[in-house]
Amino acid sequence: MTLLAVGTKKGLWLGTSADRKSYDFTGPHFLMHEIPSIGLDTREGRTRILVGLRSEHWGPTIAHSDDFGITWHEPDNGAISFPADTDAALERVWQIQPDCADQPGVVWAGCEPISVWKSSDGGEHFELNRGLWDHPHRTEWGAGFGGAAAHTVLPSPADEAMIHVAMSTGGVYASADAGETWEPRNKGIGAYFMPDPLPEFGQCVHKVARDANNPDVLYAQNHHGVYRTDDAGDNWISIADGLPADFGFTIFTHPSRSGTAWVIPIKADGERIPPDGQLAVHRTDDGGSSWERLAVGLNEPEYNVVLRDAACVDASEPAGVYFGTRGGSVYASADEGNQFSEVLSRLPDVLCVRAASVRR
Repeated sequence: MTLLAVGTKKGLWLGTSADRKSYDFTGPHFLMHEIPSIGLDTREGRTRILVGLRSEHWGPTIAHSDDFGITWHEPDNGAISFPADTDAALERVWQIQPDCADQPGVVWAGCEPISVWKSSDGGEHFELNRGLWDHPHRTEWGAGFGGAAAHTVLPSPADEAMIHVAMSTGGVYASADAGETWEPRNKGIGAYFMPDPLPEFGQCVHKVARDANNPDVLYAQNHHGVYRTDDAGDNWISIADGLPADFGFTIFTHPSRSGTAWVIPIKADGERIPPDGQLAVHRTDDGGSSWERLAVGLNEPEYNVVLRDAACVDASEPAGVYFGTRGGSVYASADEGNQFSEVLSRLPDVLCVRAASVRR
């Protein structure tokens, strides 16, 4: 069974499907709560749904369900709480990322203000990563249009000490010692709003994804620019040739096949719509050397964009591709994007989409 979780500006919808064609949805869960992040943890023989919540009245926290949304648990004192000496308070949980299969119980969170947190108890409680929080570059990290977001956390399946994070704005940072120290990894990533030569950090990277089989290969969607690195971020090269626009928010990779990634281009900066009002997903199967436009089943025209965590891929064969728009449409493909169907419509702004194969 496939579980499809959709977080919006005003609640969470949970769908299940036996064939990835028709879905049964429940929701809205947490009506009138913003849901900017979702983590589906299918390790240890169970399915835990973790959601980052933000209430205008109660503030932000992380809640989880082990019974597909029938009941939810929220820690009494909040899952994330800044130490007193930081003089900071949680604004938003931008990313919830379960670690690899050999790290059961470990869950990462990326938050606003820019910070990374680690849980060792399945997301019940999180501890601030002081190495990143106390980094000397902190005072020069800025807020992107959506806020000061640590929006990507990528633990390496090959080395538990290697972690990549990305933030808007600040760029890509990497740790080779389990988060004790962090170094910028932005060489080759452009920033038209910065002087030449480019600084080592400050780029507005929108999203980063890791290759399925080679952990040193990563892909990045930038504020103008699509890139690949073959050396864990030491050097990035442009792979934007063949795309109708090099701006966008999301990028994601195939769960088991190297060289395959998807982007959803947006025209920018002044218009922020799909190119020519024609929404399309673009897929590469050769590491970015070429791109194929995929739009069968998508509504046309379409003037709503897809945000950075509002797209994902599942681990089935063939892989499923899912995304939602700011206009409230959610699309699903069971064949890697060759053909889409609209499985939800007229929702509030879609902020986050996650899918996984589960047992119930």
